[in-house]
Amino acid sequence: MADLSQKDWTKQLEEDNNSVVLDVRTQEEVDLGIIPNALHIDIYRGQGFIDEVDRLDKTKNYYVYCKAGGRSAQACAVMNQLGFANTYNLVGGFSEWEGDVAS
Repeated sequence: MADLSQKDWTKQLEEDNNSVVLDVRTQEEVDLGIIPNALHIDIYRGQGFIDEVDRLDKTKNYYVYCKAGGRSAQACAVMNQLGFANTYNLVGGFSEWEGDVAS
């Protein structure tokens, strides 16, 4: 797992053709806006989160975010334990996001 600033996270994501953006916030938070094309899996689903994440393609690079960066860091740690080699945590999360937002 790597903690990346929004600048580094965005730059690396733009250059990565094997990437998946993963939003681990609650549905209520997602309803307020989401980074375009992000996959949403709520980390608060517990075992359901682990089961759903474990079905994802482990050869991809995952750019993970939540509201402030705490839950996404936890998600990256869980994903690393499940065998994901490349996970990138967005420091500051969606609350500090300055890029595009979809509804």
